[in-house]
Amino acid sequence: QVQLVESGGGQVQAGGSLRLSCAASGYTYEGNYMGWFRQAPGKEREGVAAIRTATGSTYYSDSVKGRFTISQDNAKNTLYLQMNSLKPEDTAMYYCAAGARLLPFTPGRYGYWGQGTQVTVSS
Repeated sequence: QVQLVESGGGQVQAGGSLRLSCAASGYTYEGNYMGWFRQAPGKEREGVAAIRTATGSTYYSDSVKGRFTISQDNAKNTLYLQMNSLKPEDTAMYYCAAGARLLPFTPGRYGYWGQGTQVTVSS
């Protein structure tokens, strides 16, 4: 049974930083990508960052490019999202996902999801 568990969320002032972690267990390779998504109340889930696990190639949404960094530690089966220069509009529940073969910013392509970790950025 595949399980993804996020941690590292919290409350931070605008301009601050957080590092999110996603610990994966029981995961077998079924796709090319792992990613981070976020969802604010009343809005659809949106892709934030993705990584092609075999190569380490990274992809970012325009809204976070230059501020967020996605990385992986394959030895520990852990995915990270370093979030710098946080803005109030970054406030959302953040989810990690695994299993997408194509279209890494499309939620429906992922078969496995974590429970989410809340990020709140105050102005």
